Amino acid sequence: MELRPIFSALMRNKAGLFLIVAQVAITLAVICNSLFIVVERAERVGRPSGMDETNTFTVDSLGFAPGYDLRDAVAADLALLRAMPGVRNAVTTNTVPTSNGGWSTGLALTPDDGTDSREGFSTALYFADEQAIDTFGLTLVEGRNFRPDEIGELSQATGVTVDVVIVTEALARALFPDGNAVGQQVYGLGNDNRTVTIIGVIDHLQQPWVGSQSIDQSALVPTISVDGAFSRYLVRTEPGERDRVMAQVEAALQASNGGRLVRRVRAVEDVRAASYRQDRAMMSILSGTMLAMVLVTGLGIVGLTSFWVTRRIKQIGTRRALGARRLNIRVWFQTENGLMIGLGIVLGAALTYGFNAWLMQAINAQRLPWYYLPAGALVVFVLGQLAVLGPAGRAAAVPPALATRTA
Repeated sequence: MELRPIFSALMRNKAGLFLIVAQVAITLAVICNSLFIVVERAERVGRPSGMDETNTFTVDSLGFAPGYDLRDAVAADLALLRAMPGVRNAVTTNTVPTSNGGWSTGLALTPDDGTDSREGFSTALYFADEQAIDTFGLTLVEGRNFRPDEIGELSQATGVTVDVVIVTEALARALFPDGNAVGQQVYGLGNDNRTVTIIGVIDHLQQPWVGSQSIDQSALVPTISVDGAFSRYLVRTEPGERDRVMAQVEAALQASNGGRLVRRVRAVEDVRAASYRQDRAMMSILSGTMLAMVLVTGLGIVGLTSFWVTRRIKQIGTRRALGARRLNIRVWFQTENGLMIGLGIVLGAALTYGFNAWLMQAINAQRLPWYYLPAGALVVFVLGQLAVLGPAGRAAAVPPALATRTA
C-alpha cells in the first residue's frame, strides 16, 4: 500500500490531524513521566526499614511533677515494660525509622582539622542500650553487641561520650569499602576529635528521614538521655500481641508514676503510613491522571475517525466499487491511524524529555530512564490501533451500492 495517498488524505483534514497528534504527544509525555514517578514512589514506599514493624510500637512519656527524675523513671519504666506479659523487649530511644525526626552526624575517618576537607558520611543516630538489637528486630552480622558497662548517659552538659558504636552494613561499606569495619576507629560522634570504635555491624536499619539520600546509613549508639523530662520507649511484642499490649501499656505506665503524662501510643506501622501519606496520594493522583489521559485520547481517536468515515462515504464506496475489499478499507484506516500516532510519538518524544527536565528542576525528580519512552510509545500506538478498530470496521462494512446512492 502506498503511503502518499493516505498522507494526502490526512493533510486535507489538518485541524483534526493536529488535534490527534497533539493529544497523542501530550498523552505520551504524561504517561511516561507519571509512570516513572509512580514506580519510583512505589519503590520508596515499599523500602524495608530493617526493623520488626509489625510487632513494635512507641509510647512517649513527659514528666511534669517537681523533682521528676528522668534517670530513675526510665529505669523503672523499662523494668515494668520488659516484665509485662506479651512484651518481648523494650528500650528507650530517640527515634524510629520513617518518623522523620532524630539526630544525625557525619562519621569520618579523620579528626576535624578545622577545614572543609574532611569527608563525613551522613549517619542517623539511634540512642539505646544493649537491648536495642532485639527490640528493633535487627540482625547482628558481624562483631558483637553492646555490654551493659558500655551504656553511657547523654546530657546537654556532656553530649555523646561513648567509646563504641554499631553501624549498618551500608555505613560500614561507605566508611571501609575494603571491608573489616569491626575494630576500626571513626570520628564525628560527639567530640570531633575523639575516636569511637566500631564493635559490630547490623544488616539494615533505615534512617528516620524518608527523603534522605543516604537512607541506609545508621548507627546504634549505646547511650540513654538523662536530661529533661521526656522519654520515648520502643516496645516489641510477641507476634500477634501488639494491639493487646498497646491497650495496656499507657494505663500501666501512668499508674506507675503519676508525675508524668503518657501519650502518643503509636504502632510503627502507623508511623510509616503517616510518613508516606503524601507519596501514596501522589501515586493515586498520577494513576488517575494516566487513566484519564488514555481514555480521553482513545475516545478522541474514535470520535475523529468516525467523523472522517461519515464524511468519506463517497470515497469509500467508490473504492469498493472499483474492487477494494473490506480488508483493504480496514487496512487503509488502520494505516492512516498509524501515521497519525507515529507523528504524535515523534512530537511526544521531545515533549517527554522536556517535561522530565522541568520536573527535575521543579520537584527534584530523577532523570527518566530511556526505556520508558519506547514502552510508552508502544502503549500509545496499540491504544490508537485499538481505538480505530470500530470506525474502520464500520467503514469496511459500507456496501458499494449504498455508497453510490449516498453520493
